[in-house]
Amino acid sequence: MRKSIIKEFKEFAVKGNVIDLAVGVVIGTAFGKIVSSLVNDIIMPVVGILIGGVDFTKLVVKVDGVNGKEVLIKYGQFIQSVVDFLIISFSIFLFINIINKFKKKEEEKPNVVEPTKEEILLTEIRDILKEKSDIE
Repeated sequence: MRKSIIKEFKEFAVKGNVIDLAVGVVIGTAFGKIVSSLVNDIIMPVVGILIGGVDFTKLVVKVDGVNGKEVLIKYGQFIQSVVDFLIISFSIFLFINIINKFKKKEEEKPNVVEPTKEEILLTEIRDILKEKSDIE
């Protein structure tokens, strides 16, 4: 029983899909960092300037909590996260769209296979036999 589980796991772990998934996660993490930097360092400062110099990450509402302790509701950080999500999801959409266009072009290319010597010879024999039967 133990050997079969290890064997099954080994087959699962070395399948192309698992490796592709791992590569996708690593690339996705790096891509997420790039997009987060784009949002945090370029887009949101420009948006903040356009709406009067507001830094979204610092927008909070202070609410009196239990025992007189203040609770901070960081709705600006939430807005920042929503913008991050929208930009990342749109970027991924564009990336997938481009990949699908390349795949479609690959599928449209005709798959021309040169006939083998045997196929050429058989075709010639067929043609000769056809000619003989037409003559008789």
